[in-house]
Order: sequence, then C-alpha cells, then structure tokens
Amino acid sequence: MTLPISLFEKREELRRVLESRNFAGAPKKTRFLEFVSEQTFLGNGDKLNEYLIGVDVYDRGSDFDPQKDPIVRVQAHEIRRLLKKYYEEDRKDSLIRIDLPPGHYVPVFSRSTPEEANVAEPPAEPAIPGPLNGSRLHRALTLTLAAACLTLVFLLTTSGRRHEQATGSRPPVATLPESTEWFWGPFLLPSEAPLIVIPNHPLLRAAHDGDSPQTLASGHEIPKASLPEFRDTIHFRELKRFLFVPSLTDFTSVGETMGVVSLCEMFSSVGQKCRVQQSRLVNLEEIKRGNVILLGGNQAWSGRVFLNVEGFHFQSGVILNRSPRAGEKPVYKPEFDPVTNQLTRDYALVLMLPNERKENRVLLIYGIYTQGSQAAIEYLKNPERMVELRKALVDLSADHKTIPPYFQALLTTTVENAVPGASSLVAVRAIPN
Repeated sequence: MTLPISLFEKREELRRVLESRNFAGAPKKTRFLEFVSEQTFLGNGDKLNEYLIGVDVYDRGSDFDPQKDPIVRVQAHEIRRLLKKYYEEDRKDSLIRIDLPPGHYVPVFSRSTPEEANVAEPPAEPAIPGPLNGSRLHRALTLTLAAACLTLVFLLTTSGRRHEQATGSRPPVATLPESTEWFWGPFLLPSEAPLIVIPNHPLLRAAHDGDSPQTLASGHEIPKASLPEFRDTIHFRELKRFLFVPSLTDFTSVGETMGVVSLCEMFSSVGQKCRVQQSRLVNLEEIKRGNVILLGGNQAWSGRVFLNVEGFHFQSGVILNRSPRAGEKPVYKPEFDPVTNQLTRDYALVLMLPNERKENRVLLIYGIYTQGSQAAIEYLKNPERMVELRKALVDLSADHKTIPPYFQALLTTTVENAVPGASSLVAVRAIPN
C-alpha cells in the first residue's frame, strides 16, 4: 500500500520547486504553478481551464480568447519542461514530485520511488461496498484506535481497583521534586486549582473570505509586494489581497500558550486541576478570589497588580530597574541580530505576590516578547534552575536560611530562529510582607 501524500508534504514540495533556480527567475511561471496547485489544494481542480489561468495569472482581461492567444498552453509546456529538468538535475532523489500532465492544468503529486513508500499490507478484511477512500479509512482507523484506548483504560482502571481491593490502600500521591515544590507548593493540593490567565493582545490580522462585510470594511490594505517576508506562507498563496483587520479576540501569544500546556502537564502529574481563561474575560475581582497565574504582560488590569511594587518594573517593552545594584543595568532591553533583525535575547519578569487573602498567591510571568514568557515557565519547572533561584532568594534573607514568601526574579534567555533557548537568572528582589 502506497502512503498517501499529505497536504503539508505537497506544500513543502511546491515551495522547494518554486524556490529552485528553474523557477526563481520566472515570476509568471512561478505564479502559474502556484495558482493551479493552490486551486487543487482547495478542491477547485475541476474548475481550472485556459481562460481562468489566462485571466488570473496573465491578466488577460475578461475578453481573453484562448483560441487566439495561446499564452497558457505555451507556458504550460514550458513549466512541464522545467519540472522535468528540475527532477532530472536538481532533485534526482526527491521522494515526491510534481507533474503537469499534457493537456491538463491540474498538477499531480506522486511519490517518485514507490518502493520506498510502501508499507506491509494488512490482513484481508471483509469486503466493504464501494471504494475505501481517505475519509473512510481515517474514520476506520480513528474508531479502531478509540476502541483500543477505551479497552486499555478499562483494563488499567480494573487493574487499579483490584490492586486497591487486594492491598486495602490507594497508590501514593505524586509530588513535585523538592527543588521545585518550594515554589509551586501554594498552587498544589489541597489548595484550589489556580486560575491561569493568558493574554489577548490587540493586533491586525489578515482578513479572509469568512469575514463579514463589516469586518472587511474596517480593514487596512497593504500591497503584497511590500511584504516579502510573507512570501512562503499559506496566506501569501491563498489571499488575493493583504487586507488586515483589527482584532481583540483572535490571538493569544504562542509562547504563553506553550507555557499553559507545560504548566497543565505539571499540575496534572500531581493530581491538581488546571483552569485556563483569556484575560479579556477576567476582571480584578476574579483575580482576588484565589491562586492565580498571569502569563504575558499588557493585560488590561496588570498595572494595578504592579502598584507599589519596588524593584523591577515592566513598562513599554522594557524592564526598568529602579535601584540598580552592583553589576546590574538600569534598563533591560531585548537584543536583535544587526543583519537579520531577528530577536536574539529576551528578558522576563517573575513576581510572586500575596493575593487578597495571604494564603493565596498571584504569580506573574511576563516576557518582553512571547519567547521570554515561554523560557521563564520552563525555567520555573526545571529542578536544577530552581536550586539556583532558591539559593539567590535565601541569600537575601537576614538569616540566610529563610526563603522570602514574596519576591521578584529577572530572567534572560537566548533566542534562535524565534525559539527560546535556556534561561538564566539575572537578579532577584525580596518584596516586603
């Protein structure tokens, strides 16, 4: 059985072809192949014809007559030649190839070495009327896996109950490593599950055909040619115009979202529940009620949480140090590569504060960029790093033995290709009771 080719694989192969020397210097041929491929991906392959390509790709106008103007047929012939040359000279070992069959404008994606893509045939099954297409195969596999999972859960549950009945005891409750529990203890059982709040940053997002006329009317258009950074994205291929519309609800930062997953995994491992909410739906009164973890800055009410807090302060995309100590800077700003302008270093601020009731905590984890937030969360989960933080905080106490219950920590992380690396501790401050 030959493995099907996923949409991701098709798009990646298309990208490689269009970036090759054969197509890079031929914008119209690139546009031709890109257009017919994307229309095929969208399920519009049956609608592709000379007229549509001539109008959409070659700007021939509504009076275009393919019988009098052979531009589409000529260019299709050239594209077939370039594809043949590409796979014969540049990508002989390609596992996937694109062909444009003569007389047709629907590209065909195939595995060029079927023997490498074959898998063992499954045992014969009872005949099913009609062809087993991809959708039905997917449903069959899904139902099979679901049944297997349910069976496994049942067996594990039954086994656990039998063990409890035989021993008269329940399995021991899991705990976090001692080097991290001193930090996360206030948020664990028997305390109520903490509320984790992720930010809703305002932004301009790309408009699409699913938007209402009112939304589209409020958009701001930017010529596609002026945004070459988007050249390799699906938006550039599928959107005829780059119309951007304001949004307060559609986006949550990637690093904070990854951090939520990481935190929920940690809490789940010790039997604690995980409650998550977006910041625009949370008010200050809800924040006061229990344990809360606030991720990402610039939330509508975050300034009130910072009120009267000395030491480090997050403001306008930098972290201010109001009372610099030896070796510290008065301002910590993110750093960028001078050539590529890519982010190379980010900073994050961690604050452990008392809530309305002293037994509850408010934990703020704010990166200047989303990479800083993600790296800070991983730091706070790392047993080795938390030994470092604990020692730095103990050194602040008068007896050099007690950990201050409330404190600030300034962290930094390297960033490469928009992905955070390992974090390190810059400085700490104790917050008076």
